[in-house]
Amino acid sequence: MKRLYVLALALFICSTRLLAQNNDLLLARQYAANGEQQKALDLYQKLFKQDGETYFQQYFNVLLTFKKYDDAEAIAKKMLRKYPGNNEFIIALGTVYTQQGNTAKAEALYNDLIKNLPADQNAIAGIASQFYQSANADYAIKIFLQGRKLIHNESAFAFELISLYRYKRDKEELTEEYLNFLPTNPAFISQAESTLASVYEGPEDYDMLKMALLKRIQKDPQQLIYANLLTWQYLQQKDYDMALNQALALSRRQNDDGSAIFDICRTLVASEAYDAAIRGYEYIISKGGKDNSNYIPAKVELINTKNLKVTSGKYVQVDLLSLEKDYISLLDEVGRNRSTVFAMEKLANLQAFKLHKLKEAQALLESAIALPGVRPALVAACKLDLGDVYLLNNQPWDATLLYSQVEKDNPNTNIAQEALLRNAKMAYYTGDFNWARRQLDILKAATTQLIANDALNLSLLISDNLHADSTGSALKIYSRADLLIFAEQPEKAVITLDSIDKKYPGNALEADILMAKARILIQQKDFTNAVVVLKTITEKHSTDLWADDAVYMLGDIYETKLNDANLAKTYYQKIITDYPASLWINDARKRFRLLRGDKNDAS
Repeated sequence: MKRLYVLALALFICSTRLLAQNNDLLLARQYAANGEQQKALDLYQKLFKQDGETYFQQYFNVLLTFKKYDDAEAIAKKMLRKYPGNNEFIIALGTVYTQQGNTAKAEALYNDLIKNLPADQNAIAGIASQFYQSANADYAIKIFLQGRKLIHNESAFAFELISLYRYKRDKEELTEEYLNFLPTNPAFISQAESTLASVYEGPEDYDMLKMALLKRIQKDPQQLIYANLLTWQYLQQKDYDMALNQALALSRRQNDDGSAIFDICRTLVASEAYDAAIRGYEYIISKGGKDNSNYIPAKVELINTKNLKVTSGKYVQVDLLSLEKDYISLLDEVGRNRSTVFAMEKLANLQAFKLHKLKEAQALLESAIALPGVRPALVAACKLDLGDVYLLNNQPWDATLLYSQVEKDNPNTNIAQEALLRNAKMAYYTGDFNWARRQLDILKAATTQLIANDALNLSLLISDNLHADSTGSALKIYSRADLLIFAEQPEKAVITLDSIDKKYPGNALEADILMAKARILIQQKDFTNAVVVLKTITEKHSTDLWADDAVYMLGDIYETKLNDANLAKTYYQKIITDYPASLWINDARKRFRLLRGDKNDAS
């Protein structure tokens, strides 16, 4: 019984002491945070005297914070006398010397530690970690490198060294470490590419990588990981032809099915390197013929890429007819089935909007929708396109039925919102403004920003002009012009727009007409004149509905079409400063920061 009493008493005293120490520690931290230096130091000193091992690091850190270097040196030496050779206290003493400016004494301590490093992987990692925690990445690296020699393993500590080189932004050593690491760990190539991209700052860094890779390829031509990384390097440098050449050489060497080339071609298309992508798809088509599983997809993507190349620049009728012929030849060769529906959709859009062959486009889309086994999302896309064709063919009731069907079949999805927007636009094009406005008001809260923006602008356009003219007479002509722009009939659209002022002088549509003309010029790839019109909107109608859109469009044109990054930044900055409530604000901020050179744009 007496023993139990003594044990209980001891436990009580222990727990009471621990509670008191915890309270003192919290209070000491509070004093330090408030800048009450002496009170904090007194409490930390008290705790250190009670339990030196537990409270050394915290007391030591606060002494350094308050520049009490003599006291910090004294307690580090005290602990070293008590625990000779303890790495934690050796590093702490070296840290004091470094902060005092006595780097020679610190380096002597550290070098002695390295000299006596044990040939034990865990112990080496522990010592390096202590250096890193003391904000001494350089000596953490030295420990790992010496550790490699001691344990006779040049691949040891690769992850740790990669992290340290990245932390120090030591590009050359990071590059070399990855190039040593990847041959035996090829699954980490994506991580390597992401890390290098986050650290590299310009062409010089990528050139350094290229030279390092070429040396290694010359030394070890069978190592494929270097060839793959070289392809990536060329892509980062926007040297698309060289990227494709490198990938093609590798594909020929491996005698593969061209899947890697297919992936690169997608990247090339996304980068608008259409000629290189076309060359890549042609290579896949020639490789193994129809027996190659990539043959049909490559044929389809080849024509789609040609389509993008033609329609992204200025083109003539013969270009469009050649494209149409390519699509028809493809469908004749491989058939009209669920695997080629997306090619059928592309051809239908070409026929409807570029060649104005509405009858052929309608028949093609109707047959695509009727095919069995087509993905629901693709069926919905074809139905929306067919609705557009009905609208262009003066069949608004058929159009609205299809739009409504897509909305009903795909509840709570982006495609349902797109269907609702097209239905609202159909009502607007045909002069049913009040019904259109009711649908648009629902879409103002759409999850897709572009849909929400379109809905808001169109709703405000209708409201503003009906307020100025309740009959909406001028607006009806404007909406017909809008439909002609949608149908890609620019000449008729301009004639219709010009008729508004003649018929209804003094109408409220001046800025709207300017924006419509700017859209026509952009459609015609006449970016220089589009800039003139958009600038007129920003100068003469700076508080109008279209003002922020015009500013953002100017930024986009200067960035992506006229290659003037400085002017693009100016207009993105104008959105940020002059139009903070704009729906373009987040995009403008992101693009401004990217053009400014921010490496990580999180907002």
